[in-house]
Amino acid sequence: MSSITTREAQRGFSAAEYMTCLTGIVWREGLRFLHQRERFVSALVRPLVWLFIFAAGFRQVLGISIIPPYETYILYEVFIAPGLMAMIQLFNGMQSSLSMVYDREMGNMRTLLVSPLPRGYLLFCKLLAGTAVSLLQVYAFLLIAWFWDITPPLSGYLTVLPALILSGLMLGSLGMLISSGIKQLENFAGVMNFVIFPMFFASSALYPLWRVQEGSPYLYYVCEANPFTHAVELIRFALYGQINWISLAVVATCTIVFMIGAILAYDPSRGLARRGPAGGEG
Repeated sequence: MSSITTREAQRGFSAAEYMTCLTGIVWREGLRFLHQRERFVSALVRPLVWLFIFAAGFRQVLGISIIPPYETYILYEVFIAPGLMAMIQLFNGMQSSLSMVYDREMGNMRTLLVSPLPRGYLLFCKLLAGTAVSLLQVYAFLLIAWFWDITPPLSGYLTVLPALILSGLMLGSLGMLISSGIKQLENFAGVMNFVIFPMFFASSALYPLWRVQEGSPYLYYVCEANPFTHAVELIRFALYGQINWISLAVVATCTIVFMIGAILAYDPSRGLARRGPAGGEG
């Protein structure tokens, strides 16, 4: 078997073989998603609670001035919609990482990582599969939001797709990087609380940054440095057919950095994912 693997590595792999691997991983993630219907429901409940309940209460408190990409005054619900879309992707990225921790504890991760295909490509396929699942959840949210009079231009539903893919890859790779250092499933929830909530609340998802700057200049700089802020702004501008070049550069750079970090971390020879016998992946 080792000689066959060596010969495969020497001659390389065809495009069809790479595509077969990608299809298999995406299909597996899709089946897992279909069998976990509560995951789909919970992914929608969180943003819908903010949209239907909190937005109604904050509408009269948080006035929104005319700021790009908006050309007129908007309701608070319209402003937070891109942030709630990014929230779905944030939670989905962490949920996909949770499944990796579970697979590693159960020993299923070994089946994936012993493949002769490059480990970086395998992790990228896993990341792409998780992003595809998040896209389904985001567009389901947009469909429900449409009945709540959140109606961006029709072209926005297409122009936002590249932004959603890039932001999904960034948030998924961040979750993958974090999961590489978690040894037990029980520790995951605690770690996520120190990642999800600070990233979400210290961003422009729920309020414009000029409001934050008025209240706390120091928090404003934290929000500006938060990659999640730029993911939200990238989605916000793309939803209206525009490009926020600064956010695009930040999200693209963070995606590359987080992905490289995850690939190195899942390398058992030097990464954080080095395990003893107890983890089943030693």
